[in-house]
Amino acid sequence: MGTSTVEAARPAADAESLYRRLEDRILARDQVGASATYYDLFRAGRPLTEIVGQAVRIHAPYTHVPYHERIDDGYVNFVNNDHCLLSARVSMHLSKMLPGKLAGLPMAQTIWYIPTGLDIWNQKINKMPGHYARGVKFPPGEAPKPQVVWPDQEPLRLDGPLRERLDRWMTHVHRGQVIDAYRVFLGLMENPAERQEVLAELVFAGLIDLQDRALHNRSYTTGHKSFRARATVELGNAVGWDRAHDVVYAGALDIAVGPRWYSTYEMASNAVKMLIEGEALHAVPYRGASEREIALLGNTGALSAGEEQALVRTLIREPEPAYIDAVVGLLLAGKSPRRILDAIQVGAAQVILETQNTLNFSLPQHCAEYCNTMAWFFDNFAHKQRIKLLLTAAAYLNRAAWHQKFTGDLDPVEIKASAAAAGLSAERILDRVQEAILALDGPSGIAWAQAYLDTGADTAPLAYRVALAATRIGNDPHNQELASCLLEDYAKNRSPGRDRLLLAAVQHTAVHRKYGDHLEASRRFGEALDVAELR
Repeated sequence: MGTSTVEAARPAADAESLYRRLEDRILARDQVGASATYYDLFRAGRPLTEIVGQAVRIHAPYTHVPYHERIDDGYVNFVNNDHCLLSARVSMHLSKMLPGKLAGLPMAQTIWYIPTGLDIWNQKINKMPGHYARGVKFPPGEAPKPQVVWPDQEPLRLDGPLRERLDRWMTHVHRGQVIDAYRVFLGLMENPAERQEVLAELVFAGLIDLQDRALHNRSYTTGHKSFRARATVELGNAVGWDRAHDVVYAGALDIAVGPRWYSTYEMASNAVKMLIEGEALHAVPYRGASEREIALLGNTGALSAGEEQALVRTLIREPEPAYIDAVVGLLLAGKSPRRILDAIQVGAAQVILETQNTLNFSLPQHCAEYCNTMAWFFDNFAHKQRIKLLLTAAAYLNRAAWHQKFTGDLDPVEIKASAAAAGLSAERILDRVQEAILALDGPSGIAWAQAYLDTGADTAPLAYRVALAATRIGNDPHNQELASCLLEDYAKNRSPGRDRLLLAAVQHTAVHRKYGDHLEASRRFGEALDVAELR
């Protein structure tokens, strides 16, 4: 017997009702109610891409800020970037690493966070409850509704060659003309034949927006513009660009929101001009990328273990400009830019491993995510400015390392396998790794992880255990983000020292500061979905 039209439409109608309830609970900042609705969606078998798309639709208007800095009575304060969109992107990656019902846990953490991640600007001045206003006592009664800072817009379509239109968009971004930049970007996205190049420029604009100092600062971009741009690309690809307007609204508009710092990228551009092209700088405008610079993108040479160790040492132990000369020297010697980036990732992992203060992970964790985003950019876009960006990533790592040194971290660590691993099976060692991470015991987690590596067994089970532990720990998307980035890099990295990426994933997941009951969301998910190992 055929299915009637009413019966066929019922699942969609039921889902629509659930999404209305999800929106209501999110805007009411009801973590428990929003999570319960997600469980219903998960039980109903709604596709993850659909759930992600609807979650982004709900939070998109409320996760922008008017500016990422405030000056309050003469004091400069930083206003955080949105993690709702970033958490959704990571959820889609982590869900692929987990079997069965566990695949729904990463998105459960995202849904748990979203009600606390709305209207960050007002959270920071204690006018709005949420993640960034923890510990603040608000008056009784209903909290104010989250504010829409930048309303959605209609496309503005430009004429002329694509390169000229992209430059006009970048000019709006550079000048902080948020609405004009967003409208032009919407217009640029309308032609599918041009979309890949448009998206490449979006991510490029994020990657070049990087602070020019770090010590004693709390106001810096930490690469978040690039993370948001990447999330826009990946989520747009996942939900389909004909249904991705809310994703673009959530991610692309922020690129022009200030402040913007391009001085690190300017340094990289000038270093290429002087040290690679052999030119003396003049007070004339430069543009594009030279033939010699582009030719370096074709380098195929790998780094030896000694070359990698020397580069990492220069990047994290020596002051500027030693790292510039080191990277340029490797490029001119025919080394692959992508393989140099592998070594930079290992250096970023080493800085995480040498960070012991739970409150001091801001620069190391964002540097590692920036290097991860940079590698993804290299692998997905043939953008002509990648040599300059390689130097930008190196600069970020050097700056992050010296920040840690001057703030009391960055002490070399000796990593030893746990002596208690003798006689244990590989599976029992993995149990110990996971137990240590969930107990927030970084040193033990690393010692057990090294013991597993020393067995020579397949590393995929270790990566799985780290991913599972990371998805169980909630209340801050960084707990999932950094593990996901480091595990992704480990899978792609070809350097001799890539095991450091796995160990750094253990270290960050266990040691980075936690908020509240960090296992509450995963426990609720386990109880609701009858997942024994989460209860």
